[in-house]
Amino acid sequence: RDFIVFTAKRVVPILYRPFDIRSTYFDRNFLWRWREEAMSQYVSGSNLGILVSKAHRDSKFAHVLATAEMSEAILLSGTTGSNAMNLPLYLYPDEQDLDQTRRVNFDSKIHEAIIAAATSPSKPSKWRAPQGEGEGTGKVPDEVAIFDYIYGVLHCPAYRETYKEFLKIDFPRVPYPPSPEVFWDVSAKGSALRKLHLMEDSAIGNAPYKFTGDGDSVVGKVKFEGSRVSINLTQGFDGVPDIAWNFYIGGYQPAQKWLKDRKGRALQFEDIKHYQKIVKILSETDRIMKTIEMPF
Repeated sequence: RDFIVFTAKRVVPILYRPFDIRSTYFDRNFLWRWREEAMSQYVSGSNLGILVSKAHRDSKFAHVLATAEMSEAILLSGTTGSNAMNLPLYLYPDEQDLDQTRRVNFDSKIHEAIIAAATSPSKPSKWRAPQGEGEGTGKVPDEVAIFDYIYGVLHCPAYRETYKEFLKIDFPRVPYPPSPEVFWDVSAKGSALRKLHLMEDSAIGNAPYKFTGDGDSVVGKVKFEGSRVSINLTQGFDGVPDIAWNFYIGGYQPAQKWLKDRKGRALQFEDIKHYQKIVKILSETDRIMKTIEMPF
């Protein structure tokens, strides 16, 4: 009989659901359908990735999420779409490869075309980026700026509405930027969203949703009433916006899902802070999305 020899370094973080990072044991003898080619890119070194679904049923659901970790297959699914495909930005070499250089995971022709579109002189257009936003013509974007442009496009309300029927049946396709101004404006908004969704403290800032009430902090029946999220009969979070409580990422509503997954558990201080951050992230995501404009 074969046995698994436990190795501590194989215990790694995994994004289980939106804003819910847990741990897994990354070993082919332990995990079923572990998708080593993609997921190992997050073990080999620091990385960024975009999680997308091949299809979803409703354009209001954000079937896209940034990650810096490997991910669980149905992270975005819920009941409204297909599995979450993890697309890493960087590819790391295997130990036996002669070339040990980290590569950017872009098709070279598409990469060059995006750079050309982001640096070419602007053509006359009725559309202009908001005053003071974006970067000047001629600056060459690096791979992170391009990642952020893609991420911004996938969160653009006009994009989702224009291509909603196509998005129900296939992977999202990203249009080339029509001008450098559009590229840098959308990239800046995508950057803000990426930092929020990776839960960077500097991007989140203050999360003013006080946890009030006396009790044992055990999650029981969760309900939303007025602007209060109650976790039991006496305790809850105050000042929670309706948009944050009802916001979808994939088929899940993170502000609801995160608490329901902890039913019967006592929230610790760090748990309370984490939930407050989730509420702020969802509120800011809605605000930033509404500012992303593209000429479709």
